Amino acid sequence: MDSIQRGASLVLFLVIAVFSVLFGRLFYLQVLNFEELGTASSVASIRRVWEQAPRGRMIDRNGDIMVDNQPLYSVKVVPAEFQLSKAALLARLMHMPADEVRDKILKGKRFNRFSAAPITKNLNPVLIARLSENLWQLPGVLIEADNKRRYMGSVYGSHLFGYVRLVSKEQLETLSEEGYTQEDKIGFSGLEKIYEERLKGQKGARFRMVNPLGRYVGRYDEGRSDIAAIRGDDLYLCIDAGLQQLAEELIRETGKSGAVVAIDPSNGGILALVSAPDYDLEIFNGSTDPDGWRSIMNNPQKPLFNRTVQAVYPPGSIYKMVLAMAALEEGKVDPDAIFLDRGSFVFGRRAFRNHAGHALGPIDMKKAIIHSSNVYFYSLIFQAGFENWTKYGQILGFGTETGIDLPGERSGLLPSTEFFNERYGRGGWTKGYLISLAIGQGELGTTPVQLAAYAAALANRGTWHQPHIVKGYRDAATGRYVPLGYRHRKLPLSEKNLDYIRNAMRGVVAEGTGRQANLPDIEVAGKTGTAQNPHGKDHAWFIAFAPMENPKIAVCVLVENSGFGGSVSAPIARELIRYHVQEKLPPLSDSTGTAAVRPTAPGRNRDSSAAAAETVLQAQPQAQPDAAATEAPAARRESAGNEPQTASEDETE
Repeated sequence: MDSIQRGASLVLFLVIAVFSVLFGRLFYLQVLNFEELGTASSVASIRRVWEQAPRGRMIDRNGDIMVDNQPLYSVKVVPAEFQLSKAALLARLMHMPADEVRDKILKGKRFNRFSAAPITKNLNPVLIARLSENLWQLPGVLIEADNKRRYMGSVYGSHLFGYVRLVSKEQLETLSEEGYTQEDKIGFSGLEKIYEERLKGQKGARFRMVNPLGRYVGRYDEGRSDIAAIRGDDLYLCIDAGLQQLAEELIRETGKSGAVVAIDPSNGGILALVSAPDYDLEIFNGSTDPDGWRSIMNNPQKPLFNRTVQAVYPPGSIYKMVLAMAALEEGKVDPDAIFLDRGSFVFGRRAFRNHAGHALGPIDMKKAIIHSSNVYFYSLIFQAGFENWTKYGQILGFGTETGIDLPGERSGLLPSTEFFNERYGRGGWTKGYLISLAIGQGELGTTPVQLAAYAAALANRGTWHQPHIVKGYRDAATGRYVPLGYRHRKLPLSEKNLDYIRNAMRGVVAEGTGRQANLPDIEVAGKTGTAQNPHGKDHAWFIAFAPMENPKIAVCVLVENSGFGGSVSAPIARELIRYHVQEKLPPLSDSTGTAAVRPTAPGRNRDSSAAAAETVLQAQPQAQPDAAATEAPAARRESAGNEPQTASEDETE
């Protein structure tokens, strides 16, 4: 009996002990550690939150940072944690209408009251500071920092740098496989688009635990599984920020649309590239400014149009040198032979004239280039032949894209026998069509970047380099600088003939139609050109390079609706050459080595290089007009006599 009682007592003791342990553990789980384990028990999934990588910077040839990053602040609200009565306070702190804030919170609550609803983004640092000071009154309000671009204040560079925007639904259909999401930004224009793969970096990821309602309950694996973002690669540009700034200001002073391309003749690196009118990239930075967007879209000058690579106009007299080179290389003419310029050239039943019918008298090829004789080149194209005119245009890079690292480049148009046969039919055109082509008019179309590359090839005595803006990048993962390679080719042109053309170009600036590009201490060579415009004043071209020996810069300037290239475009080229070769302005970086933000351009204060711009376009002595100003309309119709209407009988320059 005693043994049975002892056994029962032992069993009872064991039962009490077991239940005590169980109740103790239950007390620990439910009371002492309820938050951690209660939360873990309710976790439905692990959510991956992408962390955007800072985009790579853009750095000019002198080490100045032209494009960097800065914080992009956005405000979100978790509806389940926010008191709607505080909406007015939140709106006041952010300078937003209270109704708009309340509507966004309610919209987010209907979607998921535990998910953060976006209220605004691109909030300025002052408002963010005010909001941060009052967060204690606003439970459920979150401030998140992303990245947006920071631009050098002295340069717009709108067609150069380009901008980013959110991935569109259409893009997402193809880019989702590459890791893009609807919240990602992607390069949309300019270098941002061309070098997207380099600039975007690698996104990071944070892993978060959420409950079945989507509410955040903690970090997964204490954050040990999180992946850090890797910033994008920095691009090193051939651009000279000071020259870019000056080019923007000079062409802006004209009040006209146009383009400037400056290039290093030794390697094809772009020193400055401007399309006018431009626009402020801040309009698209972080979030699109509606007023700014409307001003761009309503501007009849089409600021989004990149004239450096997309504007296709006849080059006018600039192309006379191609015809001269063709005649020289093919041995079709003696350049020293005297030609009597009587002021007009008769073909069929028409007379095609020089500017205002002026006769230049006895001239050779060099004088014909210097003084831009139309009559000489009307005759020369029949001696050289149309096939050679086309052949040497192709050799010098016309009729095809240059391959510059910008989107949307056009190839221009280089007519040929095949082109005319296809367009007009065999026998549907006559040699009269060549009259306009002889002086760079008619169907011939070139872009500013093509003419800049052409000028550079003449400058360096016959090597064509692929124009390019980016010379290399620094790999963010390895820290290694990687130079980029570009095409170049030696042109099949004799050095003797190249020197002949170069010396003639020097004469254009020293004594001919381009005298306004002359500099006292620098030998500048150039050529004027005028593109006919049936809708108004003609477009002014000018190409140049300097110094004659060991050239450092080649330039193409286009100013639309401005008349003669010698009077409008040549002074702009002169000041760019002066700056690059002779007069470097103070450095654009401060003592810390970072880009100095110096306001300029429309709506901004101007700084030192603006002074040069102000003096260039003041009243100057009348330049001699370029001879191919109004010789031949681009659009032509057959006359009753089946002759092309390439020029009026009393032609002006």
